[in-house]
Amino acid sequence: MRGRRRPRRAVTSFAAVSVLVSGAALTGCAQERDSDVYTVMNSSTDESYHRWDAEAMARCGTRLGVRIDQQSVPAAQVMTKALRMASSKSLPDIVQFDASEMPTFAEAGGLVDLRALGLATDDIPQGIVDFGSYRGTYYGAARSVNTLALFYDKDALEQAGLEVPATWDELRDTAKKLTEGKRYGLALSAGGAEDGVFQFTPFMWSNGGDETELDGPRVVQALDYWKALLQDGSLSRSTVNWTQADVNDQFMAGNAAMMINGPWQVETLNTDTSLHWGIAQIPVPQAGDASVGPLGGAVLTVPRTGDTDREQTAGRIVACLAGEKEQLTYALNSWMVPANEKAATVWRERVPELDALADQVAEARSRTAQLGAGWPAVSLALQSAFQSALTGRSSEAALKHAQQRATSGNRGTRP
Repeated sequence: MRGRRRPRRAVTSFAAVSVLVSGAALTGCAQERDSDVYTVMNSSTDESYHRWDAEAMARCGTRLGVRIDQQSVPAAQVMTKALRMASSKSLPDIVQFDASEMPTFAEAGGLVDLRALGLATDDIPQGIVDFGSYRGTYYGAARSVNTLALFYDKDALEQAGLEVPATWDELRDTAKKLTEGKRYGLALSAGGAEDGVFQFTPFMWSNGGDETELDGPRVVQALDYWKALLQDGSLSRSTVNWTQADVNDQFMAGNAAMMINGPWQVETLNTDTSLHWGIAQIPVPQAGDASVGPLGGAVLTVPRTGDTDREQTAGRIVACLAGEKEQLTYALNSWMVPANEKAATVWRERVPELDALADQVAEARSRTAQLGAGWPAVSLALQSAFQSALTGRSSEAALKHAQQRATSGNRGTRP
């Protein structure tokens, strides 16, 4: 999850992926390729990200004696583009999937085990290894990861004589006190897209809720907490329509004193030198609870094309792009947290103002860890529940319907 305005992702069914990948991609490459030119498809359409990736690919290409071309498409189109290319037997050598989409392609047999290509995971925390794995097989190498944190306006809290909240009660009380005039105490995204689901998971997971039981009491309590913030007037009623980019816009405009957001907003936040912001871990239900957020980011994968020589070289390219040195460079540019532990240690020293984010990453979880390719059905069900509950329906009824919808959507899909 990153970027300014993320279009809604099209959720592609596992059945469709399975037919296209197993029936097309695995039959071999139909087109002749230049033996010294390799293609990476990613979602780096933002000018800065595209440039950073191009520079990294140029360095790795020089090191490996090949040319690496970058093909960037909007994030919402990566999966559908990869499927079209699979059907025409023209898959790129490397695809950078959002980690929540990778299991769908892996389940269909479309990806190569990166360990079999020589990639090691010794210096990567197990949670991040799991983030790039499906059923214990390591398919996706993360260069950096991200999660959510509580951003706050230092001046607003200081003027009100308030401390940074650490628990749900403190957050609710602080948000109430900071709400005045056109300014809301808190901004978050509860929109009908993956942005909203991403933002709900810290409240669901930190409260002991689980994506396998959306109508469980702990999940209901988490959604009721969102409803309470809305009923207090601490959240704008427009929150049901906001993306994470919209939330950042509201915070920067002075229309919110705090927000839930991620490090991809830091570059934009720093353009306003009059805004004095800080970050903290997302408040938890009770003092002493772990603040468990979602791991976000993308992973580099090697599609199974049938050309084992090219797959081996593609693996070396992934190893270079996801190596310690390149990870640190990428993370310092993008404000994300390096996946490699050694690189992350240096990163903490270089950007101490984001130290709380690294602490949040340490407890973060992958959205697909439990459900794998079944996650998209849960995501869609939760999106509908937010819209329903925050506009009047009870959380219990909205989530009961969500559980029924998710179960129906995952019927026939193995967890």
